[in-house]
Amino acid sequence: MKNTIFEGAGTAIVTPLTEKGVDYESFGRLIDWQIEQGADAIVVAGTTGEGSTLTDEEHREVVSYCVKRVANRVPVIAGTGSNDTAYAIDLTKFACDAGADAMLLVTPYYNKATQNGLIKSFTAIADASTKPCFLYNVPSRTGCNLLPKTVAALADHPRITAVKEASGNISQIVETAALCGDKIDIYSGNDDQIIPILSVGGKGVISVLSNIMPKETSLMCKRFFEGDVKGAAAMQLEYLPLINALFCEVNPIPVKAACAAMGFGENYLRLPLTPMEPEHEAVLLQLMREQNLI
Repeated sequence: MKNTIFEGAGTAIVTPLTEKGVDYESFGRLIDWQIEQGADAIVVAGTTGEGSTLTDEEHREVVSYCVKRVANRVPVIAGTGSNDTAYAIDLTKFACDAGADAMLLVTPYYNKATQNGLIKSFTAIADASTKPCFLYNVPSRTGCNLLPKTVAALADHPRITAVKEASGNISQIVETAALCGDKIDIYSGNDDQIIPILSVGGKGVISVLSNIMPKETSLMCKRFFEGDVKGAAAMQLEYLPLINALFCEVNPIPVKAACAAMGFGENYLRLPLTPMEPEHEAVLLQLMREQNLI
């Protein structure tokens, strides 16, 4: 059994931006609030953090800033994956040196890869890392599906310790759990599947919802771990309308609007992402009012 980086809710944190660049004042406040509210980890510069449109310099600065601001209060997991394995290796080495506790490695996008290519690419990155690595499967974005047998093969690597599963395919995730046992930790990458994945041995969630409800997302997992499955499931169902609203447009479009409504930066995204459609935003904000978030 490998060391578990965290149990519960890791926030896939947004990167507050303005036309001039990263809004570090808002970012720092958001990080502090996340930890005060009980987030179990911070995942920085991933999909929700708009890592794909941060410049290389910004990406590194955001990771370094997050590590320093968190100051060992919770684990920091840095998004360092790429469709260019050599670049992912370079960014992973940087994040290791910067003090991140683990790396999040997305499957290659656009150029994609065979399953053998995935094994070779992830192995090369993990070989270069001095910290644990999370595989990240999100085929709806990458066009590349990380299959259970491939995860099982990679789980033998001493630094590949976890997988963030955002395929949405529960049957595939169950197969991964069956093949890997305790060789790899599984985290939900979809907020609407937290409890289903915990039920087959998952360790938690890397969450978008946790940006605006860190306490509640962490509590949902805690209740499950403490044996209150019914209470945890009730929370999953209660928050489903809000979760759906956070994903009614491409992530992180809705959660950027939600964070801005709570005072954490501007509702600003970089193209090709654009601000939320007004009719969708109205629904999201009403659901947030019902949860007393704004």
